[in-house]
Amino acid sequence: MLTKSELMTPPASPTLSARQRATIVSLDRMILAGSRHWLFIVNILFGAYALTPWLAPVLMHTGHTRAAGVIYFIYSTQCHQLPERSFFLFGQRTTYSLADIQAAWTNTNNPAILRQFIGNPEMGWKVAWSDRMVAMYTALFGAGLIFSLAPHRMRAKPLSLFGFAGLTLPMVVDGATHMLSDAAGIGRGFRDSNDWLAVLTGHAFAGGFYAGDTLGSFNSWMRLITGILFGIACVWLAYPYLEQFASETRDRLADKLQRAGVVH
Repeated sequence: MLTKSELMTPPASPTLSARQRATIVSLDRMILAGSRHWLFIVNILFGAYALTPWLAPVLMHTGHTRAAGVIYFIYSTQCHQLPERSFFLFGQRTTYSLADIQAAWTNTNNPAILRQFIGNPEMGWKVAWSDRMVAMYTALFGAGLIFSLAPHRMRAKPLSLFGFAGLTLPMVVDGATHMLSDAAGIGRGFRDSNDWLAVLTGHAFAGGFYAGDTLGSFNSWMRLITGILFGIACVWLAYPYLEQFASETRDRLADKLQRAGVVH
């Protein structure tokens, strides 16, 4: 039977082996390094993510079709890749109308078939995601670079949720109206002709501004602008919190390693 003193004595903490201690120290050092360089790591990842779709047309142009196909497939899981709403490289123009795509590919309004068109030697090769995605992730990458260069005091206050909603609402509205319009059939909806906008503006602009999706049209401008606003809003909202978390992690681990007598 245990005595009263034995019952009140806490059990001895297990002693770590040299190997276990070395493993924990190595993990702490890795996390510390990550917290010190988190912004660089994130910018590299988003940079690679934003630039890789542009590599697909380059690979097609240079004859590396299999590698390009892998990129098109991977990014097709995240984007509709409709060719009339995408950029093209190494061709006659940067963007093409739906009629151009139908003449070169197949006379269909089915988005599942249209999205399969990646280009040809005359028209050039399609970037692996749409213009909106290009704008959104390029802005996210660019805003991250600017954030990394800004003085600490300028990046301390995050964007409010109200401000975030205000910057992202235009993309929600634009994306939702595109979806509703496309439900009537690609090329047949109210966002394809934008007659409502022509009436509101008194037909002040050329017909090419109102109709279609080519670069310079109203639809193209809206996808680019709203995508850029969304990317900037994401950085402005999230990155200050990530930096605060990383700073607290750095201080905690640095103190822990110092108390353990480990050089870091």
